Amino acid sequence: MGEEELSLTGEQVNLSQYVKDEGGIWSLRQIEKVRGWNRIEYGAGLSGKNTPATALSMNRAYIPPGGVAKAHIHVDFDVMVYLLKGSVRHEYGPGCRKSVVHSEGDMFYIEPGLPHEVFNCSDDEWVHAVVARSDASEWQNIAPYDRDSE
Repeated sequence: MGEEELSLTGEQVNLSQYVKDEGGIWSLRQIEKVRGWNRIEYGAGLSGKNTPATALSMNRAYIPPGGVAKAHIHVDFDVMVYLLKGSVRHEYGPGCRKSVVHSEGDMFYIEPGLPHEVFNCSDDEWVHAVVARSDASEWQNIAPYDRDSE
């Protein structure tokens, strides 16, 4: 899929076309950006949308230079992230008043229900990360968070 065809609107993409059932092992090979949500671009990933997974999903995520994933919470699921490239700043907690920075090679865990907003620390470089969730449905259980509400 060409860059000009990439939709960052969150519209549904048929993710099954990228995965091959090898007889109980489901393979996803060399897939870069094919879809987007909340200003983050994603590869096809593995989830309940294209495998028999019931409680896990994993994606490759990209945040553009200067990009921000607006404040949100993960409703009743865990998230672990491994930063392959770049650095991000999370503003988090009630009102997103706390802050922490993670850099290339770091791994981190985000508790369910924790409000957070994610900033690419660079105005020149993309962030590349692997994101694992204890939810096979991916984005359906993510809720926007109004950081000014608390």
